[in-house]
Amino acid sequence: MDFKFIEDIQAGRWIIAAPKRSKRPNALKGTEPVCPFCVGQEGSNPEVYRIPSDSKETEWKVRVIKNKYPFAPLHEIIVHSPDHHKSFDELPLDQSQLVLKAFRQRFNDHKDKGSVYIFTNSGEEAGESLPHPHSQLVVIPSHVKLSLPHHKELDPGRVKETSEFSIFCPYESQWPDEVWLYPKVRDKFFGEITDDQIRDLSKALYRLLGIFDLRHGHEFPYNLYIYPYSDWYLRLVPRYKIIGGFEVGTNVFVNTQDSQETIDFIKEHFDTPDEEKIRSTHRAKYHRFS
Repeated sequence: MDFKFIEDIQAGRWIIAAPKRSKRPNALKGTEPVCPFCVGQEGSNPEVYRIPSDSKETEWKVRVIKNKYPFAPLHEIIVHSPDHHKSFDELPLDQSQLVLKAFRQRFNDHKDKGSVYIFTNSGEEAGESLPHPHSQLVVIPSHVKLSLPHHKELDPGRVKETSEFSIFCPYESQWPDEVWLYPKVRDKFFGEITDDQIRDLSKALYRLLGIFDLRHGHEFPYNLYIYPYSDWYLRLVPRYKIIGGFEVGTNVFVNTQDSQETIDFIKEHFDTPDEEKIRSTHRAKYHRFS
């Protein structure tokens, strides 16, 4: 096995030792000359699931393949589309819905094998090594308990409502401009997401990423993940703040952005998107968080 789960009992946390991942390709550093996720490379990456094209069964819209450099017993890559360049906010909404449906399908396929954790690294600062838009799914063994934040009660003053979701910026946000999306139907696992919720979630992600694109710059780096347990949520974290020695040593984050300003900004532009207004009003406020 190329990885080990190590329990740090004194610190109350887990570490994954996966030295083989140091050898994974990195197109940003010139160690991956041909994108393994593009059309034409299917033979080198056998798939475990696909959503085929409507026109040709041999073509695909979403592909799921095994990660060649895993850090968990089950570790998959979900390739968002055949397009090498288009991220969530650039894909057609029907394509982003297919990505979320692939998330749901793979979650349900693995839910009885451990904790299914789905996440996206977009941009080098967010940990992306290959630029073709993709997400990852790992199944964490049941005895390994992930320590993830959660909010049962949402502060109404920090919420923007859609038909199916509450967009929430917690008072105790760790990262500048981080956003949480809670389904209004609570106490469910992500695998129970409905098609109506998927449609609404894809629209919400499209708007949020589009707004932050103009606020932080095109193709800004971000992470997102889906809470793997009951009462699921999706957390979106722009990655412009670079953590320092204090945060590394204490695990206490210094947030340089007022989360109330974040939700006010979202409320101002979410329903009536005016890109030029956002650009002219908020470009002057743009800065790298540090």
